[in-house]
Amino acid sequence: MEKLMWSLALPGFGQLLNKQYIKGIILLFLEFLINTKAHFNQVILLSFNGHIQSAIQQTNYQWLMFYPCFYLFAAWDAYREDSAEKSKYLFFPYVFSAFSVTVGLIYSPVFNVSGVLFGPVWLPILSLIPGIGVGLALKKICEKAAESMLQ
Repeated sequence: MEKLMWSLALPGFGQLLNKQYIKGIILLFLEFLINTKAHFNQVILLSFNGHIQSAIQQTNYQWLMFYPCFYLFAAWDAYREDSAEKSKYLFFPYVFSAFSVTVGLIYSPVFNVSGVLFGPVWLPILSLIPGIGVGLALKKICEKAAESMLQ
């Protein structure tokens, strides 16, 4: 779990702690590249300060669209390599989360609730919840199906 948390803090750190140095360095490089090209730190800063329209204008969506899949792959990989859990279906929550966050990012410049625009940080974060839920449910269904096939 420690390596997953470090990977969530900065993609590539979990891999470095797992002694996967080349993969870790590549992921760190990609983190800085995507983050810089997407202007993501500026977007986060603006979003946290409530300047959603400015955050939308600053966002380079062509680059930021890579981020959810990249980020969740790095987290999954760090956890998979470190975890005692060896489920064949461990990837489901990560994949469905990446999908739902990407969809949230796509609609972030236009999706609003009662006139409140969530923007490119908050809507993707909120979109994480259904992705995790669907992924965990599908993981459980597949594990039970595989277990019943063995019996």
